[in-house]
Amino acid sequence: MFKKITLLIIICCLISHCGFTPLHSSKKNVNFSIKKITFEGDRTINSFLKSNLNQFQIKQGQKQYDIRLVTKYSKKILSKDKTAKITDYELSSNTVFQISLDDKFIKEIVVNEKKNMNNMSDKLEEQKYERVIKQNFASSISNKLITELSLINDN
Repeated sequence: MFKKITLLIIICCLISHCGFTPLHSSKKNVNFSIKKITFEGDRTINSFLKSNLNQFQIKQGQKQYDIRLVTKYSKKILSKDKTAKITDYELSSNTVFQISLDDKFIKEIVVNEKKNMNNMSDKLEEQKYERVIKQNFASSISNKLITELSLINDN
């Protein structure tokens, strides 16, 4: 019994002091800001993107980027059963970012996200799940944009 407790304590100490730092922990210490964002396309994804990118509009960084963003969202039927009832969907989002600095075009970034979803009998639950997927798309897209802006800013 004593050996098990000692082993457990040693493992906990090793795991807690391994030096792990999250990949995006330095996201708050960026040296840029977003001056203006123009949204086009899917409203739901754009509203999630706006809330995710809002923290970078408030800051005053050395470089202030203007971003034009076009989002396209589609829900395609992947498969049907023998009775022609839909069983699976493919949800996809295509986002194009056009980044400018001082009214000078710098770079265009295209981000694609896809997810397969099963058809649900409860349509309300299906809509809620689809909304969660859109929120996850927006989170992933905004993380990719911030990473790209950080790379541009470092150069």
